[in-house]
Amino acid sequence: MEPVTMAAIAAGAGGFMGFKGNQSAAKAAKQTAEFNAQVAENEAVVLRRRKVAEEANMRGQSARLVATANVATAASGIQMSGSALQAAADSYFNTEIDALKIQYAGDIEATAKASEAALARAEGRARATGLKMASYQSLLSGGSKAASLMS
Repeated sequence: MEPVTMAAIAAGAGGFMGFKGNQSAAKAAKQTAEFNAQVAENEAVVLRRRKVAEEANMRGQSARLVATANVATAASGIQMSGSALQAAADSYFNTEIDALKIQYAGDIEATAKASEAALARAEGRARATGLKMASYQSLLSGGSKAASLMS
């Protein structure tokens, strides 16, 4: 086989190998992005569960505080009215406000993780598209070199 033909075959093979390599890299980029997105979605679930537990803990502490105040009020012989009743109502209302703040913080964290997952997927698609384009360029470049060597 003459050297020019060998060089043309080598150029074509090199272009094909670049094509296959970039196609594999594109697939890996998409898979990595999907994995990162799933990790972010799983973190969102964990964060949501943590906020639910935080809210339940806060409500339990508040209920114990109100119960302790009610027992102290009853033990002193005062009936639950007037400022004692107002203090209990304030405790309940403040508990609800704190619970809403915890829920809101949980919503913000969940939204951030959902955005992180969407961004990971978008970046993966963009990276994969770029690598696929590079694979086609490699294939065309190898073919072009082979054709120029043969002419």
